[in-house]
Amino acid sequence: MMKPYFETKLGALYNCDCLEFMKEMEDDSVDLVLTDPPYGVGMAYDVFDDTFENVKNLMAKVMPEVLRISNRTALTCATRQIGLYPLPKWILCWFNKAGTGMNPWGFTCWQPVLVYGKDPYLENRKGSRPDYIEHSEASKKIGHPCPKPDKFWVKLLDRCSVIKSDTVFDPFIGGGATGIACEKLGRKWTGVEISEKYCEIAAKRISLEANQGKLW
Repeated sequence: MMKPYFETKLGALYNCDCLEFMKEMEDDSVDLVLTDPPYGVGMAYDVFDDTFENVKNLMAKVMPEVLRISNRTALTCATRQIGLYPLPKWILCWFNKAGTGMNPWGFTCWQPVLVYGKDPYLENRKGSRPDYIEHSEASKKIGHPCPKPDKFWVKLLDRCSVIKSDTVFDPFIGGGATGIACEKLGRKWTGVEISEKYCEIAAKRISLEANQGKLW
């Protein structure tokens, strides 16, 4: 078994290729895959050339493994890149009325979240919830080219996981948002990141959240 790059009581971070890692995982071994993969829009990643074709090829290999190991999946993607993914069960909406940039039709005020599997609220008889999350928050500058806002990621995890015992996996953990959200909500987690530079960033950020939880 590979040695973790970093661990807390709730989770572990691994510095490796997510494809190789997932191939060692059993079918339906995690309750939720929550992730923010590359978008193919030219981001200056540490060890990945973020072109549309590279992301297309990567997702063709990654998604079958993601859907094999998980009971439920939620992933963010660029609007134009929805077609690179298998047909989702539904598309949730992250609505940011402050806007996050421009598109050919004006201001960009929403981002798709592709979801696969059953709605956890309906599955656990907790009633229906909206299929959008309204949240305005700027991402922190952490040394990663496109980190997701931590508070939004907590909301997304809470929308996609309602049971405390859920296990969460992120094959592209980047700056550590999934680990931070899991530490805050008490979920067991595993994260994989191919860049050691980003692993170092994620480890420091997740450690701060884990230690904050101990104080409380």
